[in-house]
Amino acid sequence: MSPRTAEHMTWHQSHDAVDGVMVHPSDGEAWKHFNSVHPHFSAESRNVRLGLCTDECNPFGSFAAPYSCWPVILTIYNLPPEMCMRPEFMFLSMVIPGPINPGRNIDVCLRPLIDELTQLWSPKALTYDISRKQNFVMRAALMWTINDFPAYEMLSGWSTHGKLACPYCMENNKAFTLRNRGKASFFLMSPSFLPHNHRYRKNRKDFFVGRVENDVAPPRLPGKELHDVVKLYGDIVFGLQSGKHKFPGFGLTHNWVKRSIF
Repeated sequence: MSPRTAEHMTWHQSHDAVDGVMVHPSDGEAWKHFNSVHPHFSAESRNVRLGLCTDECNPFGSFAAPYSCWPVILTIYNLPPEMCMRPEFMFLSMVIPGPINPGRNIDVCLRPLIDELTQLWSPKALTYDISRKQNFVMRAALMWTINDFPAYEMLSGWSTHGKLACPYCMENNKAFTLRNRGKASFFLMSPSFLPHNHRYRKNRKDFFVGRVENDVAPPRLPGKELHDVVKLYGDIVFGLQSGKHKFPGFGLTHNWVKRSIF
């Protein structure tokens, strides 16, 4: 409805891309993969691409009593880079109150937002485009979430604690426990992600004492396979008992604590 911004909603498709240079998320692999999987969605450049971010904050300041408040912000990525990160285009969709973090119960709080996103994906919404002075059927898609590691656990359902904390390696990691502090360390996994001829793989002094790293990085499961795995664990009980509910094999063969609402 705003003539100042409506014309910029198609910038992601019309800008000049440079090979090998990523100036916007539309130049990335995730965006291009989404276009190939959903060609009908990508055919309408005015369809909305969203990113979701949430994190803990204390609204009363760092010197006040601890209070865990969780704002949930949606960002529109159709816009050019100099616009999509402005505060006026970052929508505070909800605020999850404290005083403690919601943990895995965050799904209960996110339900109204997920329902609205579902409506904008399937039933769609008749929308007026003032830049072209015409109506069109608008859809919206949540492309990704952006968060730190603790918030990643709450949104994804994969616990980021213990030896299986790495959501990339999952059960195929080489984590070990530090002798003095009892903390899990993932240091030995680092060289396996390097190119096969990288000099650090042959560094016998600073990485693996006395040996060369020849292993490759563990494969990353596609989204559909991950979804099929999580479905096997069923649903959990939200509320006061949610922290006590664990799936069989937790911490040994997997780190799933729930099936995410996303």
